Amino acid sequence: MRQSKLLLPTMKEDPADAEVISHKLMLRAGVMRQLASGLYTWLPLGLRVLRKIETIIREEMNASGAQEVLMPVVQPAELWQDSGRWEKMGPEMLRLQDRHERDFCLGPTHEEVITDLFRREIQSYKELPVNYYQIQTKFRDERRPRFGVMRAREFTMKDGYSFHADQASFDATYQDMYNCYSRILTRMGLDYRAVEADTGNIGGANSHEFHVLAASGEDTIVYASAGPYAANLEKAESAPPQTRAEPSETMHEVDTPEQKTITAVCELLDMTADRTIKTLIVRGIDGPLAIILRGDHELNEIKAGKLPGVAQPFAFASDDEIIAATGTQPGSIGPVNSKIPYLVDREAAAISDFVCGANVDGKHLAGVNWVRDVDLEDAQIVDARNVMEGDPAPDGQGELKFLKGIEVGHIFQLGTVYSAAMDANVLDQDGQSLTPTMGCYGMGVTRLVAAVIEQNHDADGIAWPLPLAPFQLHVIALNYHKSDAVQAAADQLYSAAGERGLEVLLDDRDERPGVKFAEADLIGIPYRIVVGDRGLKNGVVEFKARGAAEATEVSLDAVLDQVLDQMLDQTTV
Repeated sequence: MRQSKLLLPTMKEDPADAEVISHKLMLRAGVMRQLASGLYTWLPLGLRVLRKIETIIREEMNASGAQEVLMPVVQPAELWQDSGRWEKMGPEMLRLQDRHERDFCLGPTHEEVITDLFRREIQSYKELPVNYYQIQTKFRDERRPRFGVMRAREFTMKDGYSFHADQASFDATYQDMYNCYSRILTRMGLDYRAVEADTGNIGGANSHEFHVLAASGEDTIVYASAGPYAANLEKAESAPPQTRAEPSETMHEVDTPEQKTITAVCELLDMTADRTIKTLIVRGIDGPLAIILRGDHELNEIKAGKLPGVAQPFAFASDDEIIAATGTQPGSIGPVNSKIPYLVDREAAAISDFVCGANVDGKHLAGVNWVRDVDLEDAQIVDARNVMEGDPAPDGQGELKFLKGIEVGHIFQLGTVYSAAMDANVLDQDGQSLTPTMGCYGMGVTRLVAAVIEQNHDADGIAWPLPLAPFQLHVIALNYHKSDAVQAAADQLYSAAGERGLEVLLDDRDERPGVKFAEADLIGIPYRIVVGDRGLKNGVVEFKARGAAEATEVSLDAVLDQVLDQMLDQTTV
């Protein structure tokens, strides 16, 4: 491609409304342009990257035995009514009507459509398992689109769905998809982690997220320093505490007239928060319910929402509800002589001689101990907290450490939620109706472009990994329109490289060398050849890999061999 003909509008300065580096560079490098909030037009450079990502995904999904289909973006309301989600979906689902006033939506996901396809076409257990996928547009009307394509309203996603006669069949396909996703991200040259994840309201035992590691990631990844354990913060656990020390203090009351928080109480009593407990009141199925944590720990609302007796959806009790249930203002509540049932986090249950609210306004209790002062027999010991860096990892795998990640894929078990609701049954070997178990396998295609840039850039711009680069080679011709020698050599290199299978961008523009070099760094093509009069007098050109400290002089006749040799070395690493 000749750069003089390419739609490649670059920008010198960072856009004011771009927050993360990928968003800034995608706009500056002419990868895309914003049409409206959360809506983007992909320009030729960006579209070439997008298509390469799709190709890798498609090749690996096909190799795994999955079959590609393509489902509509516009979906009829009847399917969502069949599944029971038409009313449950919030404002993120954009609803519309056709000219006949029939209800439709722009698909935020495709479980209903694929389940409808299955129930129409698959009749017998003998046809199972099946695994279908698509690469298709989704639309979710995000309240606050941000971070460019990482949280856009319209985006491209690879979503796949499998149907199984039994759990063993699902488990086998799940492992196939886990391996498939690992191969996809490895082929893209990404540093990633597959982590255990919460399955949400769907349930099921199997769930993994795939995260590209990046400082800008919205998710916290927890991993063991000396073992394979890795999980999303929402799911992560530490090793349970071993023993509780024997009491050494007598319980006594202390005045805390203005102290309503753990921090304020600790300052007053000159103590650390790990010697206190806090009592959080949430809405329970049968009324307010207390969850007790160590004072320096944070409640994990995902875990808490799944605890016995906690109402759905998870919510904290209001101040009025707390006062009505306990007779005490928030800030002075504790488990001693509690009027409401309580669940105790296992770390809180392991401390002795602690401070807690006294269930009397302006009072706390110190020297409190479990069993002696607070009954644990009827309380349930639970895991309800966010783990902390430095906590012991499960199974003696060292300490827990944290990383930031961008979620680009999620595989999990749907169970029979959709197949049962939509009567997507098959006949089993005895001729009886069987409701298949479903699996779901998503990967964010447009989000991957941003994740790649977050992991592959420097102060000068993007540094595309070779498998995803829009072009492999950038030929920069200096004084192309003024020097016959430069023009002839650059055109010859351009043609020869194309004949040898290279994807080449020839910078034939009438621009100053400084502009050409700066934009070359910005758009980040892996290999660069600079053709100029000075070098040609000696039969050489300059060759430089993106990110290399210095360019080297290589003979004009041998430079393409050097490019191909370096490409081969990189692909065999």
